[in-house]
Amino acid sequence: MAADVDQTHPEDERKISPQNGHQSPASGSWICRGMWTLLLIGAVPLLAFGIKYYQDAQLLKRHEESIRTLGAEGLFLFSSLDTDHDLYLSPEEFKPIAEKLTGITPPVDFEEELAHDPNGETLTLEAKMQPLLLDSMTKSKDGFLGVSRSSLSGLRSWKSPAVPASSFTASQFRAFLPPKNKDEVGDTWWVIPSELNIFTGYLPNNRYHPPSPKGKEVLIHSLLSMFHPRPFIKSRFAPQGAVACIRASNDFYYDILFRIHAEFQLNDVPDFPFWFTPGKFIGNIVLSKDASHVRHFHLYVPSDRSLNVDMEWLYGASESSNMEVDIGYLPQLELQATGPSTPSIIMDEEGNIIDSQDGDSEPIQFVFEDIQWTSEISEKEATRRLEVTLYPFKKVSYLPFSEAFERAAAENKLVHSILLWGALDDQSC
Repeated sequence: MAADVDQTHPEDERKISPQNGHQSPASGSWICRGMWTLLLIGAVPLLAFGIKYYQDAQLLKRHEESIRTLGAEGLFLFSSLDTDHDLYLSPEEFKPIAEKLTGITPPVDFEEELAHDPNGETLTLEAKMQPLLLDSMTKSKDGFLGVSRSSLSGLRSWKSPAVPASSFTASQFRAFLPPKNKDEVGDTWWVIPSELNIFTGYLPNNRYHPPSPKGKEVLIHSLLSMFHPRPFIKSRFAPQGAVACIRASNDFYYDILFRIHAEFQLNDVPDFPFWFTPGKFIGNIVLSKDASHVRHFHLYVPSDRSLNVDMEWLYGASESSNMEVDIGYLPQLELQATGPSTPSIIMDEEGNIIDSQDGDSEPIQFVFEDIQWTSEISEKEATRRLEVTLYPFKKVSYLPFSEAFERAAAENKLVHSILLWGALDDQSC
């Protein structure tokens, strides 16, 4: 009977009994695989650290070799072209030097949002400029003592617009149309959003050539290039970008106010960078809602303040080099449309051309009716909304002395006085 009860074989007992002190082959294999997994997991960060350490060491080695080969000033000029900071110049990075040496500028393939309409309406913009008054700079008070002539070479030579007049298609100004959710009078939106925040800091100073514009930046770049060939659409410091506001509208047209913060690089190699930053660009455009017609366009730097331009220039061959800062007065910098956009051809209802204009013929004469707005706000209110979009602190009223004391007395509040060298709500401070 005992033999019948005990049917367990010794081999089976070794497999299932944890008391025998031995592990099964299956459990040993599982532990082995676990150990290899842990080793691999631990090796990945070590490998990544090793690769990063090697790359940093190679970069440091190339940096030291570059210092020995080029010197500090030569490396500074090299770094201004090396946009990805890998200490190698790609063909794209070398292009500005090639253009300067050959004098040939290849056509740029900008990223446009819409294809050009050869039969669309066109308009002509004229650029006007009065150069900066050098005696408005504080450095002029001591005869620019200690300021090298090469530092101001770009400023002194910029006497007139780079392009006095240029033709644009009406459809290019589609960049100023509001997005679908911003179509009411008084709405504001970013035409070119700011990319600066407390984490990004500011953009580097040691640059000469702006990056290629994309999307809506293309039009802004083309407009500002009429003033100077090196506009930077995205300024180094806040505020950055462009904002717009619908001042008035009807079934067919918008009247839009806009404000742009951009700057120019006036110097070129071998001189150190010289940044010319107008306090702001203010503009106004009246265009059809399908961007087929532009009735009015005006862009300018306001000159109603005694100082309206910030200037900064470097004195060394690195980002941490000494920088001079000054402000001054620019009497005029503006673009104005010579008239509304007009078609180059006129067709009948069947699509036949009945009139056209070319270089040899007289321009086609048009008569434009006045636009009647069904909804509008004042230009002052539209300007205030642009300011609040750029500067949230503008939600609080900033008043002249006389008005401030009257308001304080009426509301039984204290007066907080701020004294500034320049303006708080633009870049000329």
